[in-house]
Amino acid sequence: MHLLITGGNGFIGRHICANAVAADHDVTSVARSGSPPDAETADWTDQVEWIAADVFAPHEWRSYLSTVDCVVHSIGTISETLETGVTFERLNGDSAIVAALEADRAGVDRFVYVSSSTKPPLVRDAYMTARRRAEAAIVDLEMDVLIPRFGPVYGPDQPHFPALANYLFTAVGEVEPIARRLGEDRPFSVEMAGQAICELAVTDDPPASPITAETLAALAR
Repeated sequence: MHLLITGGNGFIGRHICANAVAADHDVTSVARSGSPPDAETADWTDQVEWIAADVFAPHEWRSYLSTVDCVVHSIGTISETLETGVTFERLNGDSAIVAALEADRAGVDRFVYVSSSTKPPLVRDAYMTARRRAEAAIVDLEMDVLIPRFGPVYGPDQPHFPALANYLFTAVGEVEPIARRLGEDRPFSVEMAGQAICELAVTDDPPASPITAETLAALAR
């Protein structure tokens, strides 16, 4: 299969790409900065087609959709920079809608929107409002739309959480009985998240959306 990952050079996106390459799928990434900083050292990166393009400028990347079977949208943020236009409404909401509409128009078979089960602490409610707005806007498109909802995603080089929060999420997530007790908001390692998302992109029997933590954990095993 041919997968196109928006934000494929990001924290979660890189793991989606790596899993897809390991499974012998064709992989294209669309991100403003092109390839990730470690592209020359990671052995899988030379098997990804890295496209430097803005998801909000679809004329820069829509031509790559002609051979794509599934688009995985992994763009998102838990922090805002208003002076540069980085807002929850734009990054967590509008970007998914733009990408999904382009995929639908191009006749792509499946769209996976990497969403969230809850907002992080101290983050304003617009984080979740944007997520749910995007979900509602794309769920009834003609293509197969899958919406995995993840709790906190932790791992090395986590760019969003403070180091202490990443440590605590790691401590909880590494002990499966404790992680399960948190239900839909359980932490996921970035490796588990990447594996589960890749599986959703290619499986012949996708689960119904929204996709819960229990199902995502099973897909990552």
